[in-house]
Amino acid sequence: MLDTEELLAEFTSPRPYTMAVVADAPAAPGVHLVLDGGVVVCVGYTGNLRSRLRQHLTGNRDSSVLHDQVGQLLDTPGRPATRDDIAGWLGRREVRWLETDHPEGTKDALVLALRPRFNRQVPKPR
Repeated sequence: MLDTEELLAEFTSPRPYTMAVVADAPAAPGVHLVLDGGVVVCVGYTGNLRSRLRQHLTGNRDSSVLHDQVGQLLDTPGRPATRDDIAGWLGRREVRWLETDHPEGTKDALVLALRPRFNRQVPKPR
């Protein structure tokens, strides 16, 4: 069985999940990871890494499942988490990405192997 570092060997090194880092992400298809203390908590795929990573940081609960799930984590009775609360939480995490022309298959394999906290739907093995 592969360990996490072997699975992620081709990804960029972990970087702070900030707008400055996102600005360096390629506008290309790929898979992105969000890490919390070195643990992968979300795996996603997209046709445009830079745009999708920006959307998670600045979007809203309707535009980003990750944004919504972090919001649910931070909500307190009587006070839903704000966009700034969610962006702040994500900004204290790390992000990695991998450019690939086959992002969906790569994402599915990583979700099956790592079972990230924020990936609610686990794909069926192929």
